[in-house]
Amino acid sequence: MSGTRTHKIIEAIQRKISSRALVAGEKLPSIRSFAGTMQVSPSTVVDAYDRLAAEGVIYARRGSGFYVANNTQPFTISEAGPRLERAIDPFWVSRQSLDADPDALKPGCGWLPADWQPLAPLRRAIRGLARADDALLTDYGSTHGALNLRRLLARQFVDEGLSVTPDQILLTASGTQAIDLICRLLLRAGDTVLVDDPCYFNFQALLRAHHVNIISTPFSKTGPDIKRFEQALAQHKPRLYLTNSALHNPTGATISAQVAHRVLKLANTHDLTIVEDDIFSPFEPTLSPRLALLDGLDRVIRIGSFSKTLSASVRCGYITARPDWIEALVDLQVATSFGGPSPISAELVYGVLNGGTYRKHMVALRNKLSRARSDTAAQLKAIGIIPWLEPRGGFYLWCRLPDGADATQLARHALSNNIILAPGNVFSVSQSMNSFMRFNVSQMQSPKIADVIAQALKTSVTK
Repeated sequence: MSGTRTHKIIEAIQRKISSRALVAGEKLPSIRSFAGTMQVSPSTVVDAYDRLAAEGVIYARRGSGFYVANNTQPFTISEAGPRLERAIDPFWVSRQSLDADPDALKPGCGWLPADWQPLAPLRRAIRGLARADDALLTDYGSTHGALNLRRLLARQFVDEGLSVTPDQILLTASGTQAIDLICRLLLRAGDTVLVDDPCYFNFQALLRAHHVNIISTPFSKTGPDIKRFEQALAQHKPRLYLTNSALHNPTGATISAQVAHRVLKLANTHDLTIVEDDIFSPFEPTLSPRLALLDGLDRVIRIGSFSKTLSASVRCGYITARPDWIEALVDLQVATSFGGPSPISAELVYGVLNGGTYRKHMVALRNKLSRARSDTAAQLKAIGIIPWLEPRGGFYLWCRLPDGADATQLARHALSNNIILAPGNVFSVSQSMNSFMRFNVSQMQSPKIADVIAQALKTSVTK
């Protein structure tokens, strides 16, 4: 309750500053007088003022009181509204989703709603951290990351048929950081990297940060188009191929055994290293072909994280690779961030995964997503939007829009209605996917989404 009262005080001050009722350099009400005005205790006002001072919104003068800081922004983010003018590029969905108003609808985002996640186990694990050894709460972690979590992951991988030891697993701050470290190790500016078309938009954004050439090959319902894949390897000689082979993002497709074997054979012929992002594999009802399993971690590196199945707030990922690469990646991680994920994050993940209820959570989640995929597909078909395929798991539907519809225009129209969509071209290196849209079925519960899209489609197709 006290936290709620403190938040009310903070909001009241922020409103005064935003509306210019308080301007830079002006003194705030005294603690005692403002406590009387807001009908709270003086300690609550002190707490609110201290938090605002920590954020640089206000500052204290000894013996005088609190004043509005000179660098305070004249308008709040919510008053500025959605960034309609921003170019629809690989950063577009990320920026719009992460900075969205709390009331925004986000069928274009890449995570589950909070109430679909294992909140009770997370809270139990957090309470358990309060009883942890002092060192866990204060010290750096080990260079490879928490041993208990690496042992647990190794057991899971062995159960899948991938024989690894805990020393072949490096914990990272996130799945994205895992890719960044691999790029630092294996790539130099000007190298060429192959991705799928379409592919996860942040693959493109991250690779551009490394100043490499990005080429793409079409992705089919059974994996990369092998003929085009082989042509790309022969012509461009990429150093790296970055992909999701299980429940591919954004299409939801899964690689077939035949295509997986061809990919690995071609990788061996052309000296290609493959990074297999396995983040969506826990959503599969049964295990599909895996490049890392078939290859035995010779030229395939497996990465993943827990942001989709457990919590995007608890930042923790991993890399599984051959020992010499892991040792080099450890040095890189020490050099760039002095260790992997926070030991607290790793312990929290371990507490949930090892807590006895995680498997039940995943079974229930897969069932819930199956129903949501079916319901969303029917909802979209009713307004002329057709799924490209029906995925065997996960929370994405990759859909074709009606003839004449423009995904970019539709996304901008939806954003003006506080709805964030994921238009096809943000996933496409070739910019050939503007008739497609990716929908997160877990975020499609509001009927407003279909209503806004249907009206926009009606208008655009009519024109």
